[in-house]
Amino acid sequence: MSSSDRSQAVGVNKSYEIRTYGCQMNVHDSERLSGLLEEAGYVPAPKEGDGADVVVFNTCAVRENADNRLYGNLGQLAPKKAARPGMQIAVGGCLAQKDRDTIVKKAPWVDVVFGTHNIGKLPVLLERARVQEEAQVEIAESLEAFPSTLPTRRESAYAAWVSISVGCNNTCTFCIVPALRGKEKDRRPGDILAEIEALVSEGVSEITLLGQNVNAYGSDIGDREAFSKLLRACGTIEGLERVRFTSPHPRDFTDDVIAAMAETPNVMPQLHMPLQSGSDRVLKAMRRSYRQERFLGIIEKVRAAMPDAALSTDIIVGFPGETEEDFEQTLHTVRESRFAQAFTFQYSKRPGTPAADMEGQIPKAVVQERYERLVALQEEISWAENKKQVGRTLEVLVAEGEGRKDEATHRLSGRAADHRLVHFTRPDEPVRPGDVVTVEITYAAPHHLLAEGPAKAVRRTRAGDAWEKRNAAPADKPKGVLLGLPTIGAPAPSPAPTAGCGCD
Repeated sequence: MSSSDRSQAVGVNKSYEIRTYGCQMNVHDSERLSGLLEEAGYVPAPKEGDGADVVVFNTCAVRENADNRLYGNLGQLAPKKAARPGMQIAVGGCLAQKDRDTIVKKAPWVDVVFGTHNIGKLPVLLERARVQEEAQVEIAESLEAFPSTLPTRRESAYAAWVSISVGCNNTCTFCIVPALRGKEKDRRPGDILAEIEALVSEGVSEITLLGQNVNAYGSDIGDREAFSKLLRACGTIEGLERVRFTSPHPRDFTDDVIAAMAETPNVMPQLHMPLQSGSDRVLKAMRRSYRQERFLGIIEKVRAAMPDAALSTDIIVGFPGETEEDFEQTLHTVRESRFAQAFTFQYSKRPGTPAADMEGQIPKAVVQERYERLVALQEEISWAENKKQVGRTLEVLVAEGEGRKDEATHRLSGRAADHRLVHFTRPDEPVRPGDVVTVEITYAAPHHLLAEGPAKAVRRTRAGDAWEKRNAAPADKPKGVLLGLPTIGAPAPSPAPTAGCGCD
C-alpha cells in the first residue's frame, strides 16, 4: 500500500493496543502494525487507563486452542465496546487468514479482519469500517508488500528483528503455516543490509535475522550460499555487535553456514535447531527431510567449529503413530545433543493439516506422560550445561524486562553472547538497557545464570544512549508481547531465537 493510501485513514489521536500471540513473525508484524497506526495518527494506549479506542489481535493458528483463546478474548471485549461508542476491534494474523468470514459470524462486533499478506491495509480498513458502519473482511492470497517496507514502531531501542524472507516451501504434515504465510519470498541482500545499517545508525547493537525457514534464504533468488554470505556481510557493519537468526531447518543447514558463524565475530555462538522428533519413522511421517543421523551430524559439526555454542531446539511429543520406541529415540537424541534449552510441544491437531487425519492419534494421558519425561530429562541437561558456565567471565548485554525480580533483588538482567539469561548484581555506576556489563558467573540454575559479585567492567554504548533518548520523552511504552510458546518451565525469552511457530 502506498503512503497516499495510508494517509486516507487518520486516527486523530485515537489510542490503540495490539495483543500479539505466536511466533517472532507475529511479533515483528505487530511492530509494523504499530508503525502503520501511528503514521495514521493513532497513539499507544496508556497502560493505566480505561482501554484503547482500537484493539488489534495479531493471532496465531498453530496451537489447538488458538480459536477458543481468540473468541474468549473477543467475548470479554464485547460489553466494553457496547459501552464505548466508536471503539473498534480488528483481528489479523494466521488465524484470521485461516478463518476469514468465520470470525465475524462468531463475533459480529469485530470491525476488521485482515490476513498475513495485507497487514499494510489495517488503517484503511479501520477507517472504511467506521465510515460504512459495517465489518471489513479483506484477506489477500499473496503478499501485497514486503513487511519491511512498512513503517515500524520497534519494541526495543537496542535490539531489532530484521526479516529476510517470508513464507515457507516446506510441507510438514503437522504445520498449517505454509498455507497461511504462502511460499517463501526472499528480500534482496542489499535491502536487508541497508535496513541493518539504518538500525545501527539509530543505536541498535543486536539484530536477529528472521525467516520462517531462515537458512533457506537464497532459494527464491537462486543462490544456495546466500545465507552464509549474508552472515559474513553482517560482520562488516561497523557498530553491529551481535547477530542472531531464527529459525533454521536441518535440511538447509550447510557447512558454509557453520563456517560463516564460526568465522564472523559478531555472529553469536548460539543456534536454535528444531528437532521435532528423534525417530526416523516419525520424521518421515512428519515429512521432515532429515533423519536422526543427519541432525546429530550437524550438532557435531557446530560443536567442533564453536565449542562454546549454546544449542536449543523444538520437540513435538505425541505425533500420530508415535510408539514408545519412537519416543525413546527422541530421548536418545536429546541426550546426545545436550541442548541448553528446549521448547517442548504436545502434538496439537490442526484442521487442514495432513497429520490431523492420520491414524494412530495418541491418547492425551500417554502424551502427557511422555511430555513430563522429556521435560524432566531436558531440565537435568539444561542445569548440567549451565553449571559449566560457573567461574566463566561473560559479557552481558543489559536487557529491559528480563528479570521480574530485579527490583527486589537489586539486580539487573541481560543476555550473554550465547543468549543465556544472566542476572547480576547492580553496579554502583548507572547502567542502561543496551549497555554491556562484564561479570563472573557464580551460580547456575536450569534456566538462568547468576553473577553475585561486583561487575568487572561496565561499557556504556550507543545502544544505551538510544534507550536513554527514547525513554527521556514522556511517551507510553509499547505493550508486552504474549509469545504463547510452551517452555520447559521458564518463560520464553524475548526476543528469543526460537522456531517460527514451532514448525521449522
